[in-house]
Amino acid sequence: MSEENKAIARRFVEEGFNKGNPALADEIIASNFVNHDPGTPPLPAGPEGYKQLVTMYRTGFPDIQLTVENLIAEGDKVVSRWTARGTNTGALGDISPTGKQFTVTGISVFTIAGGKVVEQRTNWDTLGMLQQLGVIPKPGQGAR
Repeated sequence: MSEENKAIARRFVEEGFNKGNPALADEIIASNFVNHDPGTPPLPAGPEGYKQLVTMYRTGFPDIQLTVENLIAEGDKVVSRWTARGTNTGALGDISPTGKQFTVTGISVFTIAGGKVVEQRTNWDTLGMLQQLGVIPKPGQGAR
């Protein structure tokens, strides 16, 4: 079961975010899916929430690529350590395009049941991304 769950978690990232495949949501996202991420606005439950999540980041960063660095599975949990890279050429919420690139790391913990993702808990370097985009000053730079 662990290898099957790891494959689902990998598809969540590679087909969803990297390829922007919205049909994937209907295949691997549970109807009660919940996303827990302090760097992301609240989203609806289920496949619709996942589609909005992917659309939000692919709109802001059409070239976004997440590289899965590690996958560790135990029981119904899969932990993914990843690196994200992209160029901000579209709006990201209320942030106008900056044309700047970013590279950040993060960790997501997926709960998988019945072959579908029911929960994602993510912590990633949101501040680092905003600093790289020039939206928030880096320490020592002061406000601009």
